[in-house]
Amino acid sequence: MARSQQAARKRVFTALALAGTVALAGCYPQHEAAKAPYPNDYRERHPISIREGERTVEIFVGRNRGGLTPAQRADVLAFAQAWRHEATGGIAIEVPAGANEMAANDVLREVHSMFAASGVPQNGVRVSRYRPGPGSLASIRLNYSRLTAQAGPCGLWPDDLGPAMDSKHQENHPYWNLGCANQRSLAAMVDNPADLVQPRGETPVYSARRSVAIDKYRKGDNPGGTYNDYDKGKISDLGK
Repeated sequence: MARSQQAARKRVFTALALAGTVALAGCYPQHEAAKAPYPNDYRERHPISIREGERTVEIFVGRNRGGLTPAQRADVLAFAQAWRHEATGGIAIEVPAGANEMAANDVLREVHSMFAASGVPQNGVRVSRYRPGPGSLASIRLNYSRLTAQAGPCGLWPDDLGPAMDSKHQENHPYWNLGCANQRSLAAMVDNPADLVQPRGETPVYSARRSVAIDKYRKGDNPGGTYNDYDKGKISDLGK
């Protein structure tokens, strides 16, 4: 009886050891990936990538309402103007079916009229229906695709910053997360993500001002502009 219990214990210990070995083997590649050498330039460690994102506006529809509120009109107008500036495709409108359907149709007609007044072509708008879930508030969803610039994720710390026996702490190398927040902020602030890849085309010159400057140069006059009373708001005349 004792020998059978000892054999059973050995089998249990062997199974636990094998399970621990398998678990460590699964974590080892992730640990090695975090410890792998990385470039010193933060722009190579955290590159800004251009991806396709979305811009969405939700218009909540109440019961027995005939149209948009002033705040919602401002949202729809800003959405239409932004579409003309940054969209890469048409506008998709999702209208609730069954819940406040009559009020949603009234709002949809007003949205179409605002789009037409903002220069959005009729064939650039696609309308589809969806059924809201039970208890959820019905809303009209406006959506279009656009380019977005993204970097990160930030906040990854594969190594400690404090003293350690690792040779990395004895070398003057930047830590992994350095520069990630700067890259992420730059990606969020850029107006047109395509500017990070290539410059924009040149616009035509202002020919009227160019003609005035060339005529002054031909006459021997100063081609620069004249600014009168530019220092009128000074508090002191010191230095005149």
